[in-house]
Amino acid sequence: MKFSTTASLFRTTRRTLLALAAAPLLIGTAFAQAWPAKPLKLVVPFPPGGPTDTASRIVGQKLAERLKQPVVVENKAGASGSIAAQQILKTPGDGYTLMMLATPTLLAPHLYKKAGYDTSKDFVPVATVYDLPIVVVVNPTLMPTVTDLQRLITHAKAQPGKLNYTSSGVGSFGHLSMELLKQLGQFEMEHVPYKGGVPAITDTLGGQVPMMYADLVAALPHIQTGRLRAIAVGSPQRVGVIPNVPTIAEQGFKGFDAVSWGGLMAPPGTPKDVVQRISTEVKAILAEKEVQDKLLNAGAIANYQTSEQMAQRVTGDFTKWGKVIRDKGISFE
Repeated sequence: MKFSTTASLFRTTRRTLLALAAAPLLIGTAFAQAWPAKPLKLVVPFPPGGPTDTASRIVGQKLAERLKQPVVVENKAGASGSIAAQQILKTPGDGYTLMMLATPTLLAPHLYKKAGYDTSKDFVPVATVYDLPIVVVVNPTLMPTVTDLQRLITHAKAQPGKLNYTSSGVGSFGHLSMELLKQLGQFEMEHVPYKGGVPAITDTLGGQVPMMYADLVAALPHIQTGRLRAIAVGSPQRVGVIPNVPTIAEQGFKGFDAVSWGGLMAPPGTPKDVVQRISTEVKAILAEKEVQDKLLNAGAIANYQTSEQMAQRVTGDFTKWGKVIRDKGISFE
């Protein structure tokens, strides 16, 4: 009789423990089924008008249609997006707030001592959205014989340290990419930074600086008119809108990969089921020809990757470009 009572107590305790263990899963499933019950907010860490903002609005509108809830886009610019990232880090992970991570924000902790976050650890990756190719362009009037990357390197080596190039600023992805290329190619050029891509492009067109490592979105109209000559793209594959321009990898730097990109991130603690739901919706959105065309018109290429793939990409880029920044002593402070 005593044994029977003990066994009964054991069974009761075991059932209670199993029920308690299953409770969070049931709660999480119930939350995911009820989600979304109110509007979502999509934080953009840059001012309106740029490719990150444009991509956010395109995807946000489609996401709202699919989720049957408004998606409110909020621009919160400053410090390469680190101000927005700090805000997201402190936001409850309830599935109602997202941020469009872009490469400058990903790398900001390497450039700002007080960025306040670690991109590779502190957020929940949801899905990548777009790639933003960057391209090496020269002023054809100032550099008439420079028609490919090897000619540029030969030109630079003939006058070490005297050839200038520009980018959209210190620590910009164009700056970092050219510094990596210089390191691999063992040649020197002086960086003349500008505050933004537009003034940098303007002075490259005007001849104040002979060449630039530029975002394709800014350079493409001038490439098409012939006022700038594109000699290489940093992506692993050629870009459809400039198919005749070879990659850097094709021109002697096997494996070279320098692509600025963007993707959705969520605050810590965001339920996995919600992350998966958003990721699935983004995959469907980016498969639409209309969305692909709209992104391409903004200079971006639709590129979906899962939460897990995005996490690997974040970690890989954070490590790779962090080393370039440290090796070259690049800092905003």
